[in-house]
Amino acid sequence: MENSESKCAVIGYGSWATAIVKIFAENGVRVGWHIRNPEVLASVREEGRNCKYLRDVDLDTSCIETSDNIDETVADADIVVMAMPSAFTKTFLEPLTVPLAGKTVVSAVKGIVPGEHLSVAGYLIKRYSIPERQMCLVTGPSHAEEVGMGRLSYLTVVGLDDNTRRQVARKFERPYIRISYSEDIFGVEYAAIMKNIYALAVGLAVGLGYGDNFVAVLISNCAAEMECFLNAYDKRARNICASAYLGDLLVTSYSTYSRNRRLGLLIGRGCTVRSAMNEMTMVAEGYYAAECIRHIASGLEARLPIAETVYEILYHNASARRKMRDLTHKLI
Repeated sequence: MENSESKCAVIGYGSWATAIVKIFAENGVRVGWHIRNPEVLASVREEGRNCKYLRDVDLDTSCIETSDNIDETVADADIVVMAMPSAFTKTFLEPLTVPLAGKTVVSAVKGIVPGEHLSVAGYLIKRYSIPERQMCLVTGPSHAEEVGMGRLSYLTVVGLDDNTRRQVARKFERPYIRISYSEDIFGVEYAAIMKNIYALAVGLAVGLGYGDNFVAVLISNCAAEMECFLNAYDKRARNICASAYLGDLLVTSYSTYSRNRRLGLLIGRGCTVRSAMNEMTMVAEGYYAAECIRHIASGLEARLPIAETVYEILYHNASARRKMRDLTHKLI
């Protein structure tokens, strides 16, 4: 009954936004869906499916109100879920005039707002004056493609207020979704950001011809490097082996669904950075994350050779083969 009476808004029309809308509709949640793309908007309204992303997923449109007007979508929502690519956060939200401060705002985005050196949650709190206790994250090793197929997935709902966390979690509960909770907003969000950089590194290694033995060592070192960065910034106790940290790193590094791994793979096989990005059909968040993490790490006592290697390849046209060969001498 609670799900049918309260309303959620979802901003974004990609794979993860589509999977979230599917979950909400299955739960009987009234969901307003802001879709900027006219083709996707028409296909959802007319066919009950997203013609560009997760095309095989049928959506129960009886619970869904679609609109290309973001104010219309957000105005009467209790919970607003951000599920757009982080690179387009400003673009998607630019037309918004409805205040967010009185709503529960959920970031389901694993990335950086370009030009701000801020995570999506950090940017939203600062730009829209959202109280920290009304901000939540939904994260974990959960590729949208598998969620869309109803395959068992584990999500972590992160926030400072327990009641708010549980209110958000109830919207996501499904037989194929298991939910855990955390208060580590910084650690969980930046782990989700950094794993995109590391998936790029794995893709580079595979594209260059390195084998499973080396990739296993590389990912082990990525996990240690991630922990080093998080502890340098915020020394609170956290279990880096939990699914929201290590699990997300593993699935993004190994999965064929991983767009960041795919970008690294293309560059490792000889594509230029620009041509590889042009070949991608979805945004690889690791590209923007590499520059931001380097900026933040410059003020910390944190040694990040893997992230630095990825940054040099992406932004300074460094030879992927030479930089990866140099990196092999820095791993343990």
